[in-house]
Amino acid sequence: FSIHALLTVTVTLSPVTAAALSETDGTREDVYPPLWNLAPENLRDFLVKDNKIVINAWNYQERLGVYKNLLNSSAKYFNAFGSQNFGNILWGLPLQHGWQFRTGRLADPSRVTSCGYEDGDLLCISVRSWWSCMNYYLSVIPFLGAVEAGLFGQLEYEIEILPPKERRADFCYSVADCQSRIPKLMEEWKTYFEYLLSTEHKAMSPATFSSFTLDDALHLMWRAHVTSIAYALLKFQDSLKYLSEPEANFGEDWANAVDFIAATHFYTDLQTTNDFQAFLPQRMLVEGDVLPFISDFSPQQNRVLLSLRALHKANQLTGGLLLKLWQKAMSTEAGRKMGRKLIEDLVSS
Repeated sequence: FSIHALLTVTVTLSPVTAAALSETDGTREDVYPPLWNLAPENLRDFLVKDNKIVINAWNYQERLGVYKNLLNSSAKYFNAFGSQNFGNILWGLPLQHGWQFRTGRLADPSRVTSCGYEDGDLLCISVRSWWSCMNYYLSVIPFLGAVEAGLFGQLEYEIEILPPKERRADFCYSVADCQSRIPKLMEEWKTYFEYLLSTEHKAMSPATFSSFTLDDALHLMWRAHVTSIAYALLKFQDSLKYLSEPEANFGEDWANAVDFIAATHFYTDLQTTNDFQAFLPQRMLVEGDVLPFISDFSPQQNRVLLSLRALHKANQLTGGLLLKLWQKAMSTEAGRKMGRKLIEDLVSS
């Protein structure tokens, strides 16, 4: 298969014809996740109790603060890729989290509690939310991996993550706890941040911090990303029961698509992530939503959802062979560049 043929196989059932938001201005307030300015931007801004920095990862603003600290502390490594840290490839994570919050995906889908709703605690992140549990492994685990790698330097206090009221055994809450329970995940994220730390002398000189090292950083970041999703996908399969069938399908389609995107070392900076995220659904899918005919979704959003569904089904029908062929095609820098270009062309055509 050629790269173009592979991509054609994945999307011909439902081509994405969405127009990119080329006019997006990185200085606009709405390009940031909701409440970004209110999120703790320094570890000292979190509660310090009993000689520990205590973080409530089940509060949207505090989980957002975890991301903000990661971005702030890694900013100097991305000086060569744009001003104001816009070129940082970690932007994809908090922007996804912000989209989940804005669209109600972090609220209690069972409605047993008022967690995440305006008539209750709007900033509450529900442990019953499949999306929020998946995101825990793409927020807290990267953060604790960064702590272990030394991204924040020598900390005066130990970090402690507060547990949820339910399913406590499905999460870990400190560097030592996570290291003993999910060593592979911790190692993947630690390796990414150790790579950044090892290139510190290069970050000061744009001339030596080349696109090749950016490709290495993207490789390590995406490897950790997909490892987190694969682990959490198995662990929280039972949480899909709280979702409507269309929303549960979309969640699994999204997780499958990440593997294909990751293989291209896709740039997840502020601008690019916002451009692509604009075509994700602006609300939870409900029973009765039929693709591609959801009336309050734009034609582009309908087609994106249908494309993700077709991609997932095609990969399932081939027993995962489609993904393996795609990954093989993306095994060189030239192939990945072509893969990214093809994805961008499909979205912007």
